[in-house]
Amino acid sequence: MKPYSRAQQKATELCSAGARALSGEPGLHVRGNRLYRQHTPLPIPAVHLHPAPPVQSGDEATPFMIKRGQMDAIALHLRYSNRPLHRQLAPQPPVARLIFDLLEQFRIEAIVPDHLPGVRTNLARHFSHWAQLTFQSGLTETQIGNLLYTLVLITRSRLHTIPVPEYAEFAIEATRAAIVPVIGTDLAGLKRQIHNQEKFAIHACAIADTIHAMIDAELAQQAENSDASQPDNLLDKVLAAFPLLLSDEALADETLSLAASGESKAFTQHHQRYQVYTRQYDEEVQASSLVRDALLVEFRDKLDEKIRNQGINLRHLSRQLAAALNPPQRNGWTFGEEEGRIDGRRLSQLISSPSERRLFCQERYPPTANAIVSFLIDCSGSMRDHSEKVALMIDVMVRALGMAGISSEVLGFTTQAWNGGRAYSDWLRQGRPAYPGRLSEIRHLIFKPAERHWRHARKEMAALLKADLFKEGIDGEAVEWACQRLRARPEARRFLLVLSDGCPMDTATNLTNDKFYLDNHLKAVVEQQQRQGDVAVLGIGLGLDLSPYYRQNLAIGDSLEVNNRLLADIVTLLAGARR
Repeated sequence: MKPYSRAQQKATELCSAGARALSGEPGLHVRGNRLYRQHTPLPIPAVHLHPAPPVQSGDEATPFMIKRGQMDAIALHLRYSNRPLHRQLAPQPPVARLIFDLLEQFRIEAIVPDHLPGVRTNLARHFSHWAQLTFQSGLTETQIGNLLYTLVLITRSRLHTIPVPEYAEFAIEATRAAIVPVIGTDLAGLKRQIHNQEKFAIHACAIADTIHAMIDAELAQQAENSDASQPDNLLDKVLAAFPLLLSDEALADETLSLAASGESKAFTQHHQRYQVYTRQYDEEVQASSLVRDALLVEFRDKLDEKIRNQGINLRHLSRQLAAALNPPQRNGWTFGEEEGRIDGRRLSQLISSPSERRLFCQERYPPTANAIVSFLIDCSGSMRDHSEKVALMIDVMVRALGMAGISSEVLGFTTQAWNGGRAYSDWLRQGRPAYPGRLSEIRHLIFKPAERHWRHARKEMAALLKADLFKEGIDGEAVEWACQRLRARPEARRFLLVLSDGCPMDTATNLTNDKFYLDNHLKAVVEQQQRQGDVAVLGIGLGLDLSPYYRQNLAIGDSLEVNNRLLADIVTLLAGARR
């Protein structure tokens, strides 16, 4: 799997911002290849807006251009199409509905205002890419496929007042000559009523019904010469090829896996109220107290050796962090400047030395450290494989933050036992009541408190390398706990960076509630923290896209190479969330 670069992350953020601006809906954002409203994926309004295959060599459009065009088109649909009216007027047959949806999308794309030329360019590039790939797929070699493809090109050409692509002219020439006389009146009606959705739909329905009838006639003719089942199979094949939909495996090279998420019936039935069966066994503990002192020393030596071999420029990183998190504040003046405000005390120098230029003073705005960054590490079993590199990354970041005068804290979350432990045993003894809520013994770990500098906590931080600390993970409660600790701090700007490689997972809780119970609680917690606004909650996904949980996030490839580039990406993530 290719690593998910900061450039790809930035492209996703730009697509999200563009979609919000075009639609006027602040809750839109992009995850993977879909546009979401909050946590709900939006329907794809037209067949050509499904995710397309990777850009072929020789294609002028880049993957970002294609994705931007797709997201712009869906956002425009939200703004310019009346969905209830569209559903009311849409024809029932699948092929007719496909055509009707497509024509409505073409109408929307054709009425983009003149002051948005960039959006028009994005839409044109996306459609051109889709049309060329569809042509190359061999769709036009079948009669039904050629009919649909010809209709797409001539209707878009008419509505957008552009020529049909040269590469397709010969392939569609005969079909165009056959259908234009039949649908010509309604084609003209589409153009004439382009600003009136209801009247436009009358002509769109007529065209959709006509083409549907043509396909029915073609299928009936084919049925006379073949098996009765053949036409249906042929139609399925054409409709399947038409969207150029890809399986998840085909898209795997382009993006990391998206964190699996869904709706929890147990969470919904309790009115979004999270339940805990018992807190009797929960604990908050210094992680170093769970590791023998001699082993901590061994872990620390091992970590130091790895850091020395990484070649990381700590001073440069600390300057980057200071610039990103320490905003400048007015603090006195600098004198003897060559520009700025005239310093009255130096006017006599102008008389004695007319060539003197250093007669000015300027206000001084040095960076002021008033921020704290808390790292919350998922210490579930799957993270054990990443523990060495996570420890290395956290150690380097904490050292650099300290050099920049920025406070830091390192926390972790896990459970004391597998499969619910004593909490699960209590539940069994008490008759297994339904929907018990969280059913485990959580353990919140403190590797480095905010009050201690890295120099004094360096040995304790090596406890991250203790493998048997890693069990199961209750993410939502851990995020709440970490945010509460941050709010107790005096710093004005507070950041929480959550590092995880998967969804919330606790076997006993999932079995006795449902598999998305902890997932839904994490979403609710993060949304609540975002509404409060005094802590910026960010996610770093290791081999996973955590955007279902964290609006601001960074996805990193499975390999997790700790280098200057990765650390710069983390700084950029923090800078983008500066409060």
